[in-house]
Amino acid sequence: MACSFPDVFCWIQKLPPISEWETNPISLNIRSSTSCQPCLSLIVTKNHDSSKFCFVIIADCNTPIHLWTSKPFKHASSKTAKLIDEETISSLFANINQAILLYGSNKNTSFLRFPELDSTPNLSDVFNLSFFTLLFLVCIYETPAADFRSGCISNLKDHLTGFESRKASITLMKLLGSNVEELWMRSVNLAVTNWVGEQEAHHNPFRTPCPLFSYSLSATGLWKVQLYCPLIVMDVENSKSNPASERLQFSLKHHHVEAVFQFNHKVSIKKEWVEIMVDIDNIRCDVIKLVNESLMKERGADAAEKHFPSRISLQLTPIVQDQVLSLSVGKSSENPQKEIGVDKSIEASFEPSVPVGLKVSAGESTTVSLKPWKFEESVYGYSANLNWFLHDSMDGKEVFSSKPSKFAMINPKSWFKNRYSSALRPFTRQGGIVFAGDEYGEKVWWKVDKGAIGKTIEWEIRGWIWLTYWPNKRITFYNETRRLEFREIVTVDVA
Repeated sequence: MACSFPDVFCWIQKLPPISEWETNPISLNIRSSTSCQPCLSLIVTKNHDSSKFCFVIIADCNTPIHLWTSKPFKHASSKTAKLIDEETISSLFANINQAILLYGSNKNTSFLRFPELDSTPNLSDVFNLSFFTLLFLVCIYETPAADFRSGCISNLKDHLTGFESRKASITLMKLLGSNVEELWMRSVNLAVTNWVGEQEAHHNPFRTPCPLFSYSLSATGLWKVQLYCPLIVMDVENSKSNPASERLQFSLKHHHVEAVFQFNHKVSIKKEWVEIMVDIDNIRCDVIKLVNESLMKERGADAAEKHFPSRISLQLTPIVQDQVLSLSVGKSSENPQKEIGVDKSIEASFEPSVPVGLKVSAGESTTVSLKPWKFEESVYGYSANLNWFLHDSMDGKEVFSSKPSKFAMINPKSWFKNRYSSALRPFTRQGGIVFAGDEYGEKVWWKVDKGAIGKTIEWEIRGWIWLTYWPNKRITFYNETRRLEFREIVTVDVA
């Protein structure tokens, strides 16, 4: 099957009014059929009284199967030569995105409001992105034939991660707003998780060409990178050979990462050069469950049995460096303080063989004052490297590259036991982390030749997130660490 898909928005806009229909319904072929596989089509069909119409996605081989049906719409005024006006397009767009959200675990979406589309840039691309995302979910959940599903999903996956779709996604996310965006991505990533889990159950490993969704925004004084990634598609760095139980596997797999990286940037024009300063505004990373609480209790070990962030690494690099003069970084976290004290004790006991037996013992104890998260800055060429490491407060080892001892795994007082409710937890109560610039991270700054004034300079933000699982409340020796990588481009106007 060819990987190209039709322009659904253009087709819808050109639909004639019902009075001019030669057939009912009118059909758009989305996926051509073969001798043994169905055809995937979008149709528009009128109601019996011809006052309203609706859109339907069908799989048609011998018998048409309705996979999704829109709500009914009224046709446009008889004065127009089209079936649909701008108001109906906006209503259909909202209906499509509402359907996407309903595939997620949060079914209460009646309070959501979607904006009008009359002034939306690249409207055709944005509308098509929403439609093909819905088609992606419909193919995962509704299509009956396994071979047909596999082919459709593979090509839709490539289409949705292509350049045009990724560009349209930024506009779409702005339209949806942050709250709806999170629900939208949770719904999509739940579908990806279910599909990948189904493939793995049949020993058919499935990986997306881009296993996460990310986008960046560059504004006056602000860089922002937002990303979402299902746990199930992250690369496994290390894991315990003993397999996790079925219930624990369900809990671990049905989560995804939501992360935000926000930086402040400032341009200062000096006498000899231009200084471009970047500092950390906010870094947030959460591991969010993709299914509702009742399903997690029914099939999973516990919603609190999930991965936690154990390392975050960022690299900020100016892409064109011919006018860069130098790079400076701030200080890293202070090294942990050690307090050494000597405890002495004397024990006396009566021995039958001697008049008095006296036993003396002395020992040293070392106390280490260690923050759970350590921040380090370093330089590679003109790249600024920012690293946050989580440490085991008992032995000081980096968590992402080590595993706990068997004693610690069963010790209820280990720091990673009850890690989301303990007063000394290194995470938020929800299980994520928040790094603010006032505590973790100093500024970094580049000195640039004054010839850069009036130009726009691009920076690459490349990042890695490590997520580790150590048992929380459950008694198990299973542990693992997974990693994701992202790369985004942001800009600075030197003025």
